[in-house]
Amino acid sequence: QVQLVESGGGLVQAGGSLRLSCAASGRTLRLYAMGWFRQAPGKEREFVAAINWSDTNTYYGDSVKGRFTISRDNAKGTVYLQMNSLKAEDTAVYYCAADRDHFYPDPRFNLDDYDYWGQGTQVTVSS
Repeated sequence: QVQLVESGGGLVQAGGSLRLSCAASGRTLRLYAMGWFRQAPGKEREFVAAINWSDTNTYYGDSVKGRFTISRDNAKGTVYLQMNSLKAEDTAVYYCAADRDHFYPDPRFNLDDYDYWGQGTQVTVSS
């Protein structure tokens, strides 16, 4: 079993930056594909970014390309999401997730592909 805990959320002005962290405990996530998703009020959870097990391949949703960067430190069991040039529409609860069955994220980035989820961290961007 893997437990994921997100941190780093908060309130920031539009144009600002935040760095989210996702720390894993329990079994190592070293070989798992990892992803970040977000859910805004009244909306479905959507894909934000994903990364393969060895930190060589990254993937992004269209709305965050060029602004967000996903990375991981397997030695620390942590995945990061650096968010720059934040917009009001980035306001959401952000979740990290682990796909235990794949080294590389499935390119459909379906929620069902991910086996472990964190509790989420709130990001609020004021305009």
